[in-house]
Amino acid sequence: ADVSHYVKPGSPLDNEAVLRMNSTYFPRRCVPMLPHELSDNLCSLKEGVIRLTVSVFMYFDNKGDMQHYRITKSYIKSQKRFTYKEAKAVLDGKLRSKHAATLNEMMQLLLLLKEKRKQRGSVELYLPELFIHVDENGKPTHTEVIEYDISHQMVEEFMLRANETIATHLAKQGKNLTYRIHEEPSKESLREFSALAAAFGFELPQDPSPYDIKKFFLEAEGSSSAQYLATCYIKSMKLACYSADNIGHYGLGLTYYCHFTSPIRRYVDVIAHRMLFTNEPPDKDAFDAICSIASEKERISAKAENSAMLLKKLRLLGSMTEETKQRQFECVVTRVKPFGIYFDAIELMLEGFLHVSELENDYFVYDDRKMRLIGSRHDITYVAGDVIYVMVKKIDYILKEASWQI
Repeated sequence: ADVSHYVKPGSPLDNEAVLRMNSTYFPRRCVPMLPHELSDNLCSLKEGVIRLTVSVFMYFDNKGDMQHYRITKSYIKSQKRFTYKEAKAVLDGKLRSKHAATLNEMMQLLLLLKEKRKQRGSVELYLPELFIHVDENGKPTHTEVIEYDISHQMVEEFMLRANETIATHLAKQGKNLTYRIHEEPSKESLREFSALAAAFGFELPQDPSPYDIKKFFLEAEGSSSAQYLATCYIKSMKLACYSADNIGHYGLGLTYYCHFTSPIRRYVDVIAHRMLFTNEPPDKDAFDAICSIASEKERISAKAENSAMLLKKLRLLGSMTEETKQRQFECVVTRVKPFGIYFDAIELMLEGFLHVSELENDYFVYDDRKMRLIGSRHDITYVAGDVIYVMVKKIDYILKEASWQI
C-alpha cells in the first residue's frame, strides 16, 4: 500500500508515526502505528476495491534468475484475498478456484527462489507458531498450532525478494536507507552451538560456516530434537536491527536488505517508499536517528507482545488445571544443567523448570560431556529430548511464572 501518499513528512500523522515507529500486536487487539482509517481501510488491500500502491514488477526466467525489474507507483484491484488455509487447500487440490493456475505458478517460482537461497547458504528455519484464541473479554479459550506451510513460505519469499530489490536499487542510486542488518554470530556462540549439536549426536565443525549449519539442519530434520536445536540456534544469533550503515544480512545471506513491504505497520518501510520517489539530498544524521529509534521500539514491542502472550498461556494453564485436577502435561526436556532441567510443555509451548531437588527421590550427578543428569541410586537419567510428564503446582500471574512438580 502507498502509505507515503497519505502520510506526508512533518505532518501530524507523520509525527505520531515517528513516536510509535511500529504497530504492536496483542491477542484480539492491535495498537496501530497509523489510525484505523488508514491501517484498516484506505491502506488495506481489500478484495475488489481499488487501492493506491507501490509495485515492484520483477521478471524471472525459468531458472529463478531475475532478468529485470520495474518500480512504480500504481493502483491495485485485488481479485481475490485468500487466507493461508484457503491457498493451501487450493494448492493441495482440496478446494476449487479459478486462481489455482496462478497459485501453482507462484509455488513453482517459490521453489526456484528457495533453491537460490540454498545455494547462497541461507538457513531456513520454519518453526510452528502457537495461536491463542481469546473471547471478547480477553479470556484465553484454546490454542491452535499454525504450521509454517508452503502458503506462508510463498508470501515470505516474495516479500524477501521485493525487499532485497528495493535495497539494492536505492543503494546503487547512492541514496541513504534504513537498512535491515544482521551481524555474524560470534565464534564463541557458534562453538557453543556445535558442542550442543554434538551432545545430541550430530557432527558439526567447531567453527561452522553457513553451509555447515544448513547441512546440519537438513540432517536433523524430522528428529525429535530438531525444533529445540533450531530454537537454540536462533537464540545464539545476534538480533537483526536497523542501520544507515550497511553491513549486509547474515541470516539471509544478502548484501543488501531493507524493509519495504509493510508500511502500514513499520515506519522504516514508509521511509523506503519516500526514498524511491524523491531527489532530495538525504540527511545521514536523520537516518541514523530513525534507525536507532526504530530498533529500540521494535524491541519494546516484542517484549510487550511476548509478555502478553506468556500471561495468556498461564491463564489458559490455570483454567486447564481447574477443570482437571492433577492434570499431567506432556513435556520435552530442552536443557539439562547441574542444578536442574528446563522443559517445554508441548500443548502450550510454555517453558518450565524443575530444580534437582524437585526430581525423583535420588541424588543426581551432572555429566558435563553428555549434558545429562544421572541418578546415583536408581540410574534415572535426564537428557535433552526426553519426554516427561509434569503437573502444575502453583501459578503466579504477577511474576508470570508457573511452578511444576513430577
